[in-house]
Amino acid sequence: MAGVLSRGAVVWLVLMAAETVHGIIRVAFLAPRIGDLRARQVSVFAGSLLIVFLTYLFVRWLKGAAPLHFILVGAMWVLLTVGFEIVLGRFVMGFSWERIGSDYNMAEGGLMIFGLLVLLLAPLIAARLRGVI
Repeated sequence: MAGVLSRGAVVWLVLMAAETVHGIIRVAFLAPRIGDLRARQVSVFAGSLLIVFLTYLFVRWLKGAAPLHFILVGAMWVLLTVGFEIVLGRFVMGFSWERIGSDYNMAEGGLMIFGLLVLLLAPLIAARLRGVI
């Protein structure tokens, strides 16, 4: 199991690199055209597709043998991602706690909860699509 999680951590780094580029493109090209909130909303769906696609490419390399392995990898990805979002948003980008929280607040239009659900399930979905489990 430790091997699956350590390989999952490597894949998570790939996912975060891709999502960072995705975020830069959102800020540079999409947000000026449709506004910040709408761009973040669109970005959740585009980012979710990106995550499922990349996970599909790497899922065999994870070497999970049971659905639980893939669920645990997804849970690890969610925890790491929330931590990454907080560190990047608060301490690198200087966002307020309210701005960070707004991404997770569906009442304010934040859709990050949906993105985290996809992140949680992406390894399991990819494993099933690839016939790993």
